[in-house]
Amino acid sequence: MNVTAIVVTYNGMQWLHRCLGSLRASELPVRTIVVDNGSTDGTLAHIEEHFPEVELIRAGRNLGFGQANNVGMRIALDRGDDHVFLLNQDAWVQPGTIGRLVDLAVPGSPFGVLSPMHLNGAGNALDWEFSLYLTPTRCPGLLSELVLGRARDRVFEAEFINAAAWLITRNCLLTVGGFSPSFFHYAEDDNYLHRLFFHGLKLGLVTDAFAHHDREGRTSNPYFDDTRVFRVRQLRKRFADPNEDLDIGGERKRLRGRLAQAMVRLNKRQALIARDHLKLMDEADLGPVVLDRELSRIKGPTFL
Repeated sequence: MNVTAIVVTYNGMQWLHRCLGSLRASELPVRTIVVDNGSTDGTLAHIEEHFPEVELIRAGRNLGFGQANNVGMRIALDRGDDHVFLLNQDAWVQPGTIGRLVDLAVPGSPFGVLSPMHLNGAGNALDWEFSLYLTPTRCPGLLSELVLGRARDRVFEAEFINAAAWLITRNCLLTVGGFSPSFFHYAEDDNYLHRLFFHGLKLGLVTDAFAHHDREGRTSNPYFDDTRVFRVRQLRKRFADPNEDLDIGGERKRLRGRLAQAMVRLNKRQALIARDHLKLMDEADLGPVVLDRELSRIKGPTFL
C-alpha cells in the first residue's frame, strides 16, 4: 500500500521534529509532502537540513489549510497512491498508527476517512476537544464497548472528528475530492464530512491507533475569538452543505419578512437582529459558496 503523508506548515518550528520525526519513524513507510504556506520562522531551512527525504513545496503565500492540503492530495492522486494521511503541523503519530489505519481501510469498506484517537501533547489524556466528539449520539456504541473491553479490531462510525490526523482512501478522493475553496481556515473539515456523507461514505474512528495534538496551551485563536469571523464561517458552512438546499434569495426574503414584522410591532431588538443577519449574508459572500456546493454534489475528484 502506498501512503503519502501531507503536512501543511506555517511557522511551525516548535513542532517539526515531533511531527515529521513521527512520520519518519512510522512502521509503515510513508512518503511525506510538506506544503508550506509562507513560513518566516526558519521552517523551510530546518526541513531541508534535517528532513531531506521530505518533498517540500513552497506555496509562497498562505493558501489556508484546505487548499494547501489539496496541493499534496493532487500529487498523491496523480502518483496512484492508495491513501493520503493528513497530519497537522502541531500533531504527531505513534509508530504503528498509520499502518493500523491502513489495515482497517479494507477495499469495499464504507469508510472513506479514518481517524486515530487524539491524545493531548503530553500523551496523558485525550485531547479535550476531541473527547467532545465521542458522546453516544456522535459516536454510537464507542463508550460502552470501551468500558466492556470490546473496542479492538473495530471501526466506530463517527459524526465528526477534526482533520488533525485523517487517513483518506483513494476511493474517497475519487468520489468526494479535496477541500472546498469556500473555506480558508477552519470549517473545511466540517464541510468535507458533509460531502463525504452526501456521497454515501462514512467517517471511522479506530480506538487502538493514536495521534497527539498539542493545542491545549493556546489562549487565543482569532478565527474563533472574533465573533463576526466565527458567525460568517458558520453561515458559509450551512450554505455549503450539499445535504441541504438553502437558497440565498429565500433566506433574504425570510429575513426581510421578519424585519418588516418587527418594525410593524415596534420590536427594536428583533429588527436589529434581522438587519444584522442580512448584513452577515452580505459579508459571507454566499454566491460562490452555493456554486461550490453544487460542484461538490458531483462524484469525482472535485477541487483537486
